[in-house]
Amino acid sequence: MNKEISIKEIRKKLKEIIPQVSETYQILDIKNCYSEVKLLTNKNNLRPGNTISGPSMFKLADISFYVAVMGSIKLSEKSVAINVSINFLNKPLLSNLIGISKIKKLGKRIVVGDVEILSEDKKVIFAHALFTYSISNN
Repeated sequence: MNKEISIKEIRKKLKEIIPQVSETYQILDIKNCYSEVKLLTNKNNLRPGNTISGPSMFKLADISFYVAVMGSIKLSEKSVAINVSINFLNKPLLSNLIGISKIKKLGKRIVVGDVEILSEDKKVIFAHALFTYSISNN
């Protein structure tokens, strides 16, 4: 990761390209090939049964991985998911969730990694996702 890239810069860039996420997600940490993002949940994230919905967890995983990619490739906003697989392991009740992303392969055109969706105290894993992103040269 370019050491000049800060959480503040990534937040600003995210707000420009995906403005709807700025109020519900917090970037907690960013390092080379790594990010931690918090989903600030509310009743809109719930599904029947009073648990956080799969789409809410998927969105957290996608944003967390996107932040890791942006932090590792100089704020590259032209990266897109080309393959995603997610396994839902436990049902989280209404609480904030943490997405921890780790890039395993950072190539010139392809980025591969995973995201764990955890409880805020990081003791319970609720979902695990595998990502492949394509990096555009344009």
